[in-house]
Amino acid sequence: MSSSRSLSKIEEGSCSEAPSNRNSGLCSSSEVVQLIQKIIAEAIGTYFVVFAGCGSVVVNKIYGSVTFPGICVVWGLIVMVMIYSLGHISGAHFNPAVTITFAIFRQFPPKQAASPFHPNVPMYITVQVLASILASATLCLLFDVTDQDFYFGTVPPAGYDIQSLVFEIIISFLLMFVVSGVATDNRAIGELAGIAIGMTILLNVFIAGPVTGASMNPARSIGPAVVMKVYKGLWIYIVGPIIGTILGGGAYNLIRFTDKPLREITKTSSFLRSVSRSVAR
Repeated sequence: MSSSRSLSKIEEGSCSEAPSNRNSGLCSSSEVVQLIQKIIAEAIGTYFVVFAGCGSVVVNKIYGSVTFPGICVVWGLIVMVMIYSLGHISGAHFNPAVTITFAIFRQFPPKQAASPFHPNVPMYITVQVLASILASATLCLLFDVTDQDFYFGTVPPAGYDIQSLVFEIIISFLLMFVVSGVATDNRAIGELAGIAIGMTILLNVFIAGPVTGASMNPARSIGPAVVMKVYKGLWIYIVGPIIGTILGGGAYNLIRFTDKPLREITKTSSFLRSVSRSVAR
């Protein structure tokens, strides 16, 4: 009877009362269990986002049956589905740029990350990148993509580097602005967050897809680049989304209604200034 109670506590994430010294190392606290669950959720979500999105690109290039509008719809749908499936567990980031922005603006669920230097932030980013690489490797095993004509990544961009960088900044700004509005503001209709974010992804791919591939996500570009060993222009898809999401999150925070004093609202900018001063030293 006691063993069944202990098992139920572990499943619920509560391990403060260990049944014995033999089991005390299994779960030191509920926070550890919750963090593991979040990391697994981010890995699964990122894997399927990249697998489905990039998979639609591969299938279209090989068989020509998906079409460009179909690729746009696939990206929007898979993000929407994963948000509704895993958003309540990990926050459904699936994107290092989103994770960094949430951490900077103190929106990291459940607000346990006080800055981008919190240990949970690199863990999220690491698992997102690894999941993207795994998804890309899976596509390489399933399809013959040795020919560069079948490359399913976002590099090299079709446009000029500066043009592609600006495109990535703009569409990442829009994505993070929408995410901040529907997922972090308690006045928004939370049940519609997945639809709003998925439709934003679809719209961005329609607009920027032919030029940059519409990454908005460093992990989405790093995975195929590592597996296919194509690195030209990869910096665009790391720098652009991070700049765009930080600007988008900051813009929404500026217009977010609040009754906090001005000093409290500008706390994040003060934090950024202090970081820049410490780096300069």
